[in-house]
This record gives sequence, structure tokens and C-alpha cells, in this order.
Amino acid sequence: MEPIIRAVEAKGILTKSDLPVSDYSANPYVGCTHGCRYCYASFMKRFTNHQEPWGGFLDVKYWPEIGNPQKYAGKEVFLGSVTDPYLPQEAEYRRTRALLEQLAGSGVKLSIATKSDLVLRDLELIRTFPGARVSWSINTLDEGFKDDMDRAVSIERRFAAMEEFHRAGVRTTCFISPIFPGITDVEAIIMRAREHCNLIWLENLNLRGGFKGDIMGYIGRRQPRLLSLYRDIYERGDMGYWELLDGRLREFCARLGLDYVTDDDSMRRPFEATPVVVNYFYHERIKKSAGKGGGGRA
Repeated sequence: MEPIIRAVEAKGILTKSDLPVSDYSANPYVGCTHGCRYCYASFMKRFTNHQEPWGGFLDVKYWPEIGNPQKYAGKEVFLGSVTDPYLPQEAEYRRTRALLEQLAGSGVKLSIATKSDLVLRDLELIRTFPGARVSWSINTLDEGFKDDMDRAVSIERRFAAMEEFHRAGVRTTCFISPIFPGITDVEAIIMRAREHCNLIWLENLNLRGGFKGDIMGYIGRRQPRLLSLYRDIYERGDMGYWELLDGRLREFCARLGLDYVTDDDSMRRPFEATPVVVNYFYHERIKKSAGKGGGGRA
């Protein structure tokens, strides 16, 4: 079924952000046609008056042109906090492109999160932003599982876009998120990505809201061997899986010569020749458990 699309007038496009990675966020669309089954941003639906399911609608934002964009010089502007700025519809509506053109030459520090390779269209413009960063969400190498979870482009197309940006000198991130316990092969993704990115972020699957039942049902039907593990984690609050994975990945990265950290200042690190791996599993609690093991911050 095709999504319901409508144009909406917005008072502005830049919003002050509480995220640790940005000063401002910008979302040229409301809703997301990738329809990811695990998407935390589906909470946005209750503010939109849409009755359609998440993934079934898209509001295309039109805003007044940004006045004096230079006043944002040096500020971190994050595109894609609650929607993908490079949805397939961006090819037609070009609202992300319009935003980039309005900010060009302003001196903002640009960060983009996507699951798309449409971002390649804007490579030459993006690379004019000082210290620009682009991240791709990749949580599996299994295209079948990917298709079960989202309608975005293939994993291979994401990697190909990442590689092209990396060759062009744009700082790139492989965002391994969300990590599905017992399904996501984190080590294999790190091996596949490490030559083409500067950062690798790790984030656990956090089940909450309306999609928790859907994901638990999917595991019960398609991965019944994992159902008891998921019940331990998501019904009983057992942190054991993430603590073990944290330790295993710390050792794995050490063998590869990769810096493995549990802090959240990685966005402000200098451009690295080899990627830094950043662990964001239930962040505060994992830092404590890692510290008890004598590792602390890498």
C-alpha cells in the first residue's frame, strides 16, 4: 500500500536538541516510509493526528527560508533524529536538499543519519560542510531479516554508499543498531565496515511501546529458540546478555587494534585513521559493569 502523503507548513526547520550529538535537529519530513518495525520514533504518530500505521504516512514539510544561517556557525545540526532525511520520496520532494542548500556556507557542523543510498545524490554538497558526518544504520548482513524489519534499501547498497563517502573524505559511521540478541552478528558487521568508516556505534534493541508485542511475536514465530532469551531481557530485565557481549566485543576489538570506548564524546574526537567502536548498550549501567572488570574507559 502506498503511503498517504501531504504537504504541511512548518514555522521553522531547526529545533534545539537535547541529544548529546547535536545542538539542533532537523527533520524535513514527519513520519518515515521505511516502516521499521522496531522504530523508537513511532511515538511521533500520536502528535500527528494520523490514523495510518507507522510507515503508512508522510508529511512533507515546507518552512520559511532560514534567515541568516551564519548564526548557526560552529553548531552541530543533526538531520534525521525522528525520520530518515533520504526516504525514497526525497527524490521527488527534495526537502532535505533544500535544507542543505539553505545551510551551505554557514559553517554549521552537519551530521546525517540514514538507511539510504539516495544521500549519494548530495555527496558533493555535503562535503562542502566542515567536518560533515554521515551514518548508516546496519544491524544485519542477512537481507532476508532486513526485509522482515524495514523497507529501506539493501544492506549492500548502504555499504556501497558508505564506501563512496569514505573515499571522498567525509567522516562516516556504521551504526550497528538495533542489535537483536542472538541475531545480529556484530563482529561480522564490524569486519565488513571497518575499512569504510571512522566510527562504529553499537546500540542495543530497546523494546518499548506498541512495537514490543510485535517484535516478541516475530521472535516466537521465526526464532523460537531465542524466545526464552528475549523474555529474560525484555520481560525480566536481565542485563547478562549485554554484559557478556560488551566483554566479548572489547576483546574482539583489541585483537583487531580498534579503540573500544564506552563514553559519548566520540563525535568530538579527531578524524581517526581506523574506526573507533563506541558502546551505547544501556549506557550508564554498562559503563559501571565495564569498570568493575578493570577496563573502564578504553
